[in-house]
Amino acid sequence: MDKLFDSYWALRITALVLAILLFFYAKAQLDDTQNTGSNADMDIITDVPLEVYYDTENLIVSGLPETVDVTIEGPVQIVLKTKLTKDFKVFVDLSSLSIGEHRVTIQHENFSPKLDVTIDPKYLDIAIEEKVTEEVKVEPEFNNSLIAEGYELTGMKVEPSTVFVTGAKSVIESISYVKATVNSDKGITESFSKDANVKVLDSSLNKLDVTIEPETVNVSVDVKPYSRKVPLTVRQTGKPMDGVTINSVTSQTKVIEVFGPKSIIDPITRLEVEFDISEIQKSGAYEVKIPLPNGVTKLSKNTIEVQADVTKAETETKDEPAAAGQDPEPGTTEPEDETNDGETTPEEETPADEVNDTE
Repeated sequence: MDKLFDSYWALRITALVLAILLFFYAKAQLDDTQNTGSNADMDIITDVPLEVYYDTENLIVSGLPETVDVTIEGPVQIVLKTKLTKDFKVFVDLSSLSIGEHRVTIQHENFSPKLDVTIDPKYLDIAIEEKVTEEVKVEPEFNNSLIAEGYELTGMKVEPSTVFVTGAKSVIESISYVKATVNSDKGITESFSKDANVKVLDSSLNKLDVTIEPETVNVSVDVKPYSRKVPLTVRQTGKPMDGVTINSVTSQTKVIEVFGPKSIIDPITRLEVEFDISEIQKSGAYEVKIPLPNGVTKLSKNTIEVQADVTKAETETKDEPAAAGQDPEPGTTEPEDETNDGETTPEEETPADEVNDTE
């Protein structure tokens, strides 16, 4: 019994000693964590704005990200406070650097000294160039497929026609296109105007990092019905009336404008107007309707004036003699005096004695 009692107290004393040792070990670990920190107390602050110091009036810097990621490690309370307040800053100071290419380290300040700070990326490869501003002409751009069938784009105008582009000298020199693309719903049948953003592109149609002033322009798009001018000819039909000769049939209208879908209008090489001469009896001007070809929506005029040059033969009436003193009709002979029977009248004969006297 005494042995059992001694063994029980020995176990209790041993447990107490182990508990005391465990307490001091845990306290030491906690103190060490608060003083030195551990990987467990780590956080990443993303999209931290990067501040940059340089001569913004005369220089352009390329290769700079707008934001960076910051990893902080340290005591839990300090990590949480830093993430919530964000009273720190990350920056690069380029004010002492010359024009050219450089590798710079991102710096930081206002972090607790108990924090281990890592910035991603740590280094930046940048290029410092001269800032250049150039006035360039804006080219309007429009998708012709948006125009309804039977209509066509006749022109575009931009207001203002030029913009000022500012950027690094090498970027400005690489400008190939300055475009203002205007969009609209499909099936356009009339002219319109709309604001459009200006895009500055290189030869490969890549958008360039530049400042544009103004950023938008107004584009006017002129649309009208599609048409083509084609030759116009006059063709005689029918047979002239008896005694009527059609010398010529002409028109002053030589060309007519035809409106309609491009697929129908383009194959038309000429228009022909039929002129019926079977009822024409005299020279003059006659109005003739122009036929509308299939698929054509309208013509520049619906009728033309045709000039006919006509000769009509005159008929002779035998019962009516020619008026006195009037020349006989061509192709007729004046009748001879039946009393003479072809003989000379006495008044017309010369007496023989007169002939002898003259001799």
